[in-house]
Amino acid sequence: MSITAIKGMNDILPGDVETWQFLEQTARDVFGCYGFAEIRTPVPEKTELFCRSIGETTDIVEKEMYTFHDKSENSLTLRPEGTAPVMRSFIQNRLYNLDPVSKLFYMGPMFRYERPQKGRYRQFHQLGVEVLGVEDAKIDAQVLAMLHQYFVRIGIEAVALQINSLGCPECRPAYRESLITYLETRLDSLCPECQRRYVTNPLRVLDCKVSGCQDATVDAPAVIDHLCPACDDHFGQVKKYLQSLDVPFSVNARMVRGLDYYVRTTFELVTDQLGSQNAVAAGGRYDGLVESLGGPALPGIGFAIGLERLVLMKGDEKVAPVSPQLFIAAIGNEASDRAFVLMSQLQTAGIRAEMDYLGKSLKAQMRRANKLNAAFTLILGEDELKSGQAQLKNMADSSQSTVDLNALTEELKKKLG
Repeated sequence: MSITAIKGMNDILPGDVETWQFLEQTARDVFGCYGFAEIRTPVPEKTELFCRSIGETTDIVEKEMYTFHDKSENSLTLRPEGTAPVMRSFIQNRLYNLDPVSKLFYMGPMFRYERPQKGRYRQFHQLGVEVLGVEDAKIDAQVLAMLHQYFVRIGIEAVALQINSLGCPECRPAYRESLITYLETRLDSLCPECQRRYVTNPLRVLDCKVSGCQDATVDAPAVIDHLCPACDDHFGQVKKYLQSLDVPFSVNARMVRGLDYYVRTTFELVTDQLGSQNAVAAGGRYDGLVESLGGPALPGIGFAIGLERLVLMKGDEKVAPVSPQLFIAAIGNEASDRAFVLMSQLQTAGIRAEMDYLGKSLKAQMRRANKLNAAFTLILGEDELKSGQAQLKNMADSSQSTVDLNALTEELKKKLG
């Protein structure tokens, strides 16, 4: 019996991985233009990190984390999201001493034990950014403008930015009590899960996808109607700056985030192309998170993008794999040996080169050169070895030129520009 992959954890194969590389490299290019530096954190972290940051009563902590004990009986968890590990690293390595403003981005696998479905898997991949040290609404708008620009650059237009404000520790408690009071009058209409958590995490009821819960909360009080003057002003500034940058958006007063650390600005980039899993990017402000994890009292904001969902939205729009710049078709053992040395010299010089290893016929080798979409081919046989010269064929226009085998690298560089 063959061994298969773990359910909900998928291979990314040649032919598909090029799309992933395109999405990742575009992120590096765009985020770099906005002054972000990459950070890489370990996949497993101490379980306490996620309990303290995400929240004990969230679905992630209660149901979805891959948690285990190592041989020293330490409780470890495969990271279910990227913000908390970045905060831990930021604090542990005292990055706040390097610059008053830290702009960081990350990419990599995350893990949640959920029922696998389209666009949601047990191992999934995220691109994410975090900005630490700025409370000004300008940074909220800049982060959202960068997110907008990233989607422009990757060619995905079927998305809409929705924003909301969740208030702060000053104004949210009063709203929370108002929402609990409202939900108590509609408990019979809520799903069992929302009936269980409506007191401990009432905002999550607004985010429930069960139709009965959505109908029961259609007239629920909105958090933006309960903002304190400071939060109301901040949200107004965010909207003003987005308009000044020509970033399209709408206000979704029902939108909440599933993690306890969010305050003030929250947002999602949604699409109608993925069914119920309609968010392809999401994030918000988390001004108290760094301090709650033992660091300085610094504000922060960030977002994460689900790569699997971007790949689904790209659909059949494949990114072409990198093709060889030269394919050497060798006839006979001696020619094959010389081709092997020539290929190595080209590769050392930074030229993508390939050859046949199986002793196939010239016709079969030329078919493979075509299949690989090689820019040039070089036919090497007994006559070419004796003369030290061979015909270099341009595969695009079928033109040929004679090249000295000892000067092949230099000649090919000229032709490739």
